[in-house]
Amino acid sequence: MKKIFKVVAYLLGVVVVLIVCGIAFINFTFPKVKPAPELAINHSPDRVARGAYLANHVTVCVDCHSTRDFSLLSGPIQPGTIGSGGDRFDQSMGFPGVFYAKNITPFGISDYTDGELYRLITTGVTNEGRAMFPLMPYPFYGKMDPEDIYDIIAYIRSLEPIENEIPDSKADFPVNIILKTIPKDADPQPKPATTDQLAYGKYLTNVAACMECHSPVDDQGTILAGKEFSGGREFVFPDGSKVRSANLTQDQQSGIGSWSEDMFVGKFKQYLDSGYHLPKVQPGEFNTIMPWVMYAGMKEADLKAIYAYLKTLDPISNQVVKFSPPSGSSE
Repeated sequence: MKKIFKVVAYLLGVVVVLIVCGIAFINFTFPKVKPAPELAINHSPDRVARGAYLANHVTVCVDCHSTRDFSLLSGPIQPGTIGSGGDRFDQSMGFPGVFYAKNITPFGISDYTDGELYRLITTGVTNEGRAMFPLMPYPFYGKMDPEDIYDIIAYIRSLEPIENEIPDSKADFPVNIILKTIPKDADPQPKPATTDQLAYGKYLTNVAACMECHSPVDDQGTILAGKEFSGGREFVFPDGSKVRSANLTQDQQSGIGSWSEDMFVGKFKQYLDSGYHLPKVQPGEFNTIMPWVMYAGMKEADLKAIYAYLKTLDPISNQVVKFSPPSGSSE
């Protein structure tokens, strides 16, 4: 019997040593991406303007990197907070740790070179070599045309500096080890001509990371294979209410298969109507994290291109319960 215990103890010791060695290997080897490129991006008015369009209406960087007023439907940005960061995402919202959106005004990115910002946005690796949790969808941004990334960098460099110190993010174990292996070298794709509506729509759909929010995920936040764009990803508000993303596939009943182009574009553009005012939302009432006001500023031609691409998606039946009030609510 003693011999058996010795063997078991020995095997357990070997396992512990292997685990420690594996963790040490990952810590010292990953993230494994190329060094930041040497870049000196010009800040021409055209580049800044294109970057402003992308960051505010397509990639919606300002969505997380500003303060949103969720006392109104869809949480429009509070004036004077663009780029200042501070949004907190933690365990109460289903995240494996505590993560903060950083300050991306010149105050927050002053110690980054243009090349380091490019690598950060497209691979998720900081100038200190740390891997970011993919809350910012850098796997999607890594497929963007570099010129579009350069435009965004030029734009955020032009923002009014806002002094706002943001705490460091901290992932829970073992995600703090796993996330080191997530960053990959960028795989930039050339931006298709706008005249090729379908290809350009596919490109914009990736740029906007539509699949990121509009797909169900597992407990680790990984999109379920074969369920892309079928909706149902759950987002928890601080009051405990839950909102789920819509099914964007061509299913006639649960998706947008019956939507016309005018319906799709109108869904966004209604938020720019001078007669429309965002309704007040009380705690426990329906709200959405979908930044409708930001996306409403997208060019109509770009929205039509996205619609054209979504029309090519195979239908997936997934009837989504859009909203659940907090537990105990009478809603």
